[in-house]
Amino acid sequence: MGVFVFLPLVLPLTAWPVARLAEQHLHPRAATWLLSAAAGVLALCSTLCLALLMVVGTAQLPGNPLPDGWSDPEVRAAVPYDEIAGRVAIPVLLVVVVVCSRALRHHRQVRRRAWDALAGLARSPVAVLPDEEPYAYALPGGRRGRVVVSTGMLASLSGAERRALFAHERAHLARRHHRFLLLVELAARANPFLRPLRTAVAYTVERWADEEAAGTIGSRRVTALAIGKAALVSRGAPAATLAGLAAPGPVPRRVAALLGPAPVAHTWPPAFTAVGLAAWTAAAGTAMSALASANSAVTLFFVLKAATPL
Repeated sequence: MGVFVFLPLVLPLTAWPVARLAEQHLHPRAATWLLSAAAGVLALCSTLCLALLMVVGTAQLPGNPLPDGWSDPEVRAAVPYDEIAGRVAIPVLLVVVVVCSRALRHHRQVRRRAWDALAGLARSPVAVLPDEEPYAYALPGGRRGRVVVSTGMLASLSGAERRALFAHERAHLARRHHRFLLLVELAARANPFLRPLRTAVAYTVERWADEEAAGTIGSRRVTALAIGKAALVSRGAPAATLAGLAAPGPVPRRVAALLGPAPVAHTWPPAFTAVGLAAWTAAAGTAMSALASANSAVTLFFVLKAATPL
């Protein structure tokens, strides 16, 4: 194992440059997929390596419940370890499990409360709540999910702007944006170095829905006006993992992007550009993280298998 077991804990730093460049220069759809995939793999690898450090560290502790052969001097020599790192990995891994579990539980509770609030309304793709507080968000669940909007939000927008709002929220549901948001939320909680990717994806999913809404209603200007108005009066979605038209974040950048030309769709950025180099760096860091964690896991598996009595 050696140093390879520590690499996935810091390799998420290689994705920092692409986080900002991707949201500026890539099509929002491509940026969302790229950043979410990198965040998911990097978080999984760093968590796996914490578990490996915990196993190795626990095997050296006196009175551990593991087989005695795991703490044999020959095993210690075959599996380099750091006693301090092994001991520290135990509470750190427990913290990761706890915070990710809390995030999942909070997400489920918010969705359940939101669905309970719609219990008395007719089953339709759009749920209009009689509430003077302006808000609108996409609520996933069931076959297609529902668009939730308050009467206060509808009163704040013109007819064309309302069409942009509904097109935006339907894009969130159709493209399953809540899954991207939940993935990067869990990744950022598993490894704090991935927080810039969470922030970037929260922006790119909104830009993705902005572009689809503009294409649906045929007006980028009306969509920009709807976003600006909604941001001024709205309190947003009830949870960070639920997408909404007036999601918190750099709304002026979203409006400015819509007032400019439509982004060109690229499956992968050109290599000899700043965003291309950043994307390749992030991809290389992600691949190295996966290889390092796999190498450490396989090495530990075979060594401990040989040291474990039948």
